[in-house]
Amino acid sequence: MQINILDMYRTHQNADLNMEHLGQEVTLSGWVQKTRNKGFIIWVDLRDRHGITQLVFDSERTPKTVFDAAEKLGREFVIQVRGKVIERESKNPNLSTGDIEVLVENLILLNEAKTPPFTIEDKTDGGDELRMKYRYLDIRRNPVKDKLIFRSQVSMAVRNYLSNQDFVEVETPYLIKSTPEGARDFVVPSRMNQGQFYALPQSPQTFKQLLMVGGLEKYFQIVKCFRDEDLRADRQPEFTQIDCEMSFVTQEDILNTFEGLTKHLIETTHGVKVEEFPRMTFDEAMKTYGNDKPDIRFGMKFGELNDVAQHKEFKIFNEAELVVGIAIPGGASYSRKEIDKLIDWVRRPQVGAKGMVYVKCNTDGSFKSSVDKFYDADDLTQWAEKTNAQPGDLIAVLSGNANETRAQLSALRMEMGNRLGLRKPDEFAPLWVVDFPLLEWDDQTQRYHAMHHPFTSPKAEDIDLLESSPGEVRANAYDLVLNGNEIGGGSIRIHDKKMQSRMLELLGFSEDEARKQFGFLMDAFEYGAPPHGGIAFGLDRLVAILGGQESIRDFIAFPKNNMGRDVMIDAPATVDDAQLDELGLSLRTED
Repeated sequence: MQINILDMYRTHQNADLNMEHLGQEVTLSGWVQKTRNKGFIIWVDLRDRHGITQLVFDSERTPKTVFDAAEKLGREFVIQVRGKVIERESKNPNLSTGDIEVLVENLILLNEAKTPPFTIEDKTDGGDELRMKYRYLDIRRNPVKDKLIFRSQVSMAVRNYLSNQDFVEVETPYLIKSTPEGARDFVVPSRMNQGQFYALPQSPQTFKQLLMVGGLEKYFQIVKCFRDEDLRADRQPEFTQIDCEMSFVTQEDILNTFEGLTKHLIETTHGVKVEEFPRMTFDEAMKTYGNDKPDIRFGMKFGELNDVAQHKEFKIFNEAELVVGIAIPGGASYSRKEIDKLIDWVRRPQVGAKGMVYVKCNTDGSFKSSVDKFYDADDLTQWAEKTNAQPGDLIAVLSGNANETRAQLSALRMEMGNRLGLRKPDEFAPLWVVDFPLLEWDDQTQRYHAMHHPFTSPKAEDIDLLESSPGEVRANAYDLVLNGNEIGGGSIRIHDKKMQSRMLELLGFSEDEARKQFGFLMDAFEYGAPPHGGIAFGLDRLVAILGGQESIRDFIAFPKNNMGRDVMIDAPATVDDAQLDELGLSLRTED
């Protein structure tokens, strides 16, 4: 059938039509979602980004050539139709267009389609790897499409808010030089400067500081960053930051500004007003929740038990650096089998605990524990007080090296929060974590590393400790945590050349190394650098949490898999010898 393309591809989108359009001639375009052929009548669901319109082809009312063409339509065919809006006999309240349908008079096949490898529906039969290989098909599905639209809306809200706060959006370079701090760099060989390499930025850190030296005072950028690090389940080698820097500000100024941005985003996306953000020191977060990004939507705070558990003959506790427990609500009702499964869970290599002691706090006020041989009711009463356990709760106790044990119990706390439905996706509990250590000691390299980065300023009252006790110095640094995820972090920066040199010295840089890596920044500090500080939000993570999920993958248009591969375009890939020759490179072959 040869039919000319109509004057325009569509007069309406596929979510537009309703009873007000009855009798109107309309033109629609889109993809065939599904067809239903009753022999004398054919229904086709036509889909575009906006929604679905039901088309009807009637053997009595539709031209024969058009009806015959409709019989040949398959899933995901791209078509254009013209027809009249009529009232639907069997209405669908789940569709915005569910009261009407379009009686088709003209049909143009714009493109045929192979049968997709998975169903283009909200609940699909495609696994993760298959959907990533055919990501362009996956994007047609509402759950993915809606997430990408949501990301766009959040990005626009960020831009509008910061622009209204007098921030200037500036692009910084992607081709920079490699620095030894942080994760591994992705390196890019230079053809014009053979034997030399660019690096892709892990963050625009030094450039945004230079913009402050340049006098811009308020900068932001929604920017790609790159880290060649071992990937975890929900981490990408390239990710996006909302990167910000401000001059002539204190820590308090920055916290207030970006608390305002976060409140604005939560209210814009969910209509929820959040009050003042609580603040918690790093030490308090570690002691109370076992990590520096606690989820405060629920309790189960840590109770340290050393002073009430290390006075008996229980060797495991007596030899431990830390004995600590949490009260699991309603856990006293767990069977022995259920508790054994919990013990097996903490013993998993991913958690790493050697075992778990438990205490059932029975509703009648009695206790039943796995260590009744060593501890009496008075002892267990004190454990209950320390963990704030109520009748009906289960106290779970771990012990060992302090840092490791806190991490293990934190993992258990989060797991129980999930199992008990306490981590509600529509509830938002932000907080600031402040007073991080400036430095952390690495036993392997026998030197200090910057907990944030080398440009973070120490707290003024701790500067004297840099010489005597560097490990005790607190940083002028802060993290914004939302629902148990770090969504942003930053610091007040060093703006003095002498202090920056001392910091690099503490981190093990020789004078020559410091000059080679950061000489450009040190030079800039000699030309009137203002006091400045900033923050960077992880946009992928922020959008995911605002979208009620913790996985970032579906909020990224074309994500990599857990091996850092793009299975759709098959990257990374080899390059041919001619390209290598131009770059002056050769590949080492294994014997």
